[in-house]
Amino acid sequence: MNRAMIVSADPAEAALIEQTAQIEGFGSVAVIAGGSEARRLIGGESAPDLIVICTPLRDEFGQELAEVAAEETSAGIILICHAEIADELADRLSDYGVAVLARPVSREALSRDIRLLSANLSRMSGLKESPEVLGRIEEIRVINRAKSALMKYLKFTEPQAHRYIEKQAMNNRQTRREVAEHILAQYEK
Repeated sequence: MNRAMIVSADPAEAALIEQTAQIEGFGSVAVIAGGSEARRLIGGESAPDLIVICTPLRDEFGQELAEVAAEETSAGIILICHAEIADELADRLSDYGVAVLARPVSREALSRDIRLLSANLSRMSGLKESPEVLGRIEEIRVINRAKSALMKYLKFTEPQAHRYIEKQAMNNRQTRREVAEHILAQYEK
């Protein structure tokens, strides 16, 4: 693990995060100011191992970028936001595995979270070889995309979307993945 991406419109905050990432062993650190450029790099061949998003960005808030990054990469993701909305965002992003930190962020807290994500990703890299684990990860991604579609189009909360998928699976004697794929077929045309 040695590539990091910092997405921040604030150069001072980006510099602090860049220094901390380098101290924690990330040799290659890209600093980007906007979500659209970050999306382009996330989809590229050399995807980062760590992504730190400091909200708000130039062209978007940053929550959707974190969701996209979680779905498309195996990177550890940290979202930094104002303290007033940190708990709400942490609830929304918990299914995506995104760590949320409230401002002001101390170097120690940031360093701790980077180390924790690095350790978890190192541990998970050994598990990714298993076809069962890869299948389960893909299933979780499909279900999370379906939850996002329900939240976007039907204005469900995350718990309501989760319960809806669970209930449909029980009522129709289907797996959660089958229900999620049906939802995605309806809303992602």
